[in-house]
Amino acid sequence: MTLRRRGEKATISIQEHMAIDVCPGPIRPIKQISDYFPRFPRGLPPDAGPRAAAPPDASASPAAASAGRRSPSDGAREDDEDVDQLFGAYGSSPGPSPGPSPARPPAKPPEDEPDADGYESDDCTALGTLDFSLLYDQENNALHCTITKAKGLKPMDHNGLADPYVKLHLLPGASKANKLRTKTLRNTLNPTWNETLTYYGITDEDMIRKTLRISVCDEDKFRHNEFIGETRVPLKKLKANHTKTFSICLEKQLPVDKSEDKSLEERGRILISLKYSSQKQGLLVGIVRCAHLAAMDANGYSDPYVKTYLRPDVDKKSKHKTAVKKKTLNPEFNEEFCYEIKHGDLAKKSLEVTVWDYDIGKSNDFIGGVVLGINAKGERLKHWFDCLKNKDKRIERWHTLTSELPGAVLSD
Repeated sequence: MTLRRRGEKATISIQEHMAIDVCPGPIRPIKQISDYFPRFPRGLPPDAGPRAAAPPDASASPAAASAGRRSPSDGAREDDEDVDQLFGAYGSSPGPSPGPSPARPPAKPPEDEPDADGYESDDCTALGTLDFSLLYDQENNALHCTITKAKGLKPMDHNGLADPYVKLHLLPGASKANKLRTKTLRNTLNPTWNETLTYYGITDEDMIRKTLRISVCDEDKFRHNEFIGETRVPLKKLKANHTKTFSICLEKQLPVDKSEDKSLEERGRILISLKYSSQKQGLLVGIVRCAHLAAMDANGYSDPYVKTYLRPDVDKKSKHKTAVKKKTLNPEFNEEFCYEIKHGDLAKKSLEVTVWDYDIGKSNDFIGGVVLGINAKGERLKHWFDCLKNKDKRIERWHTLTSELPGAVLSD
């Protein structure tokens, strides 16, 4: 034992100090931090809630009263549970039964929330818009496509600009035969063309089942041209002889169904005029133009010309032939031939018109043909009949070329 002088303060060692602080009484387990946070975010399960106090009842049995008494050890355990229940049920509405809290109503979406098709507006911003108008001239079987301008095109070149042009295709049957294109405008993302492209030989049937594909591309001198965007317009949306204006966001490139490209119709079409002249005592046959001819050469084009026969041709003197048009699938001939024949004899005749591709050093390729006469059908018969019925009147009709004609004409 350490002796100390009178008047000196008592000194306590650190060991004695710690013993006093840490051992004030019986040691109890230290609570974990997680004990003070909700364990059940959506409310306590039914069996974990606080027990509801039973209302006093005079008829309660002594056994029920004894069951309500708690031992000291039970009180300590339930004190800990009360803390957990307090935090676990925080925010839930009080009630006699501790069931799960009612579901919160869904949050109201903001007013400016984009709709489900919002990604299209992103493409529109990225690819640009195109303004154009379409007119179907029913009398002349022509579809006029006026390409006005584009706005906000996607930059395609290193200078942040583009060299845009527009090309058109008729679907089904997209090929060089029905491709039209505008001129190219340099270094601009907002080009103005104001250019009209025309498809000839468009029938009412085409207007029902065909679709016009309009593509905007960037021209490159030293590599392949690049696709910017496109839009498609079903021709059945147009009314005959009424101009319809469009302002459409360009879309990404869509696949083309090539399964329908093998129809006979894609051999091409020809515009023929017929007139029986009383003055010349003969039949005047005009070969005006062809459209959408099949490509026969390796370069994707043909060198077409047209031959006509008036059958039966006993003397073999009825053959007429147009000039050759080089490297085109939409040639314009505007040539007319005269067959001297009495009007009454035409009922026994038929007119054979064939289109050929001219080749040097080898046989010419047959593209397609059509037969007009009393034994024909459909528009071909109607054209011939109208010619016989209306003397001195020029009648023009478009006809579809087919690959099936009498074997005599399949060699040139």
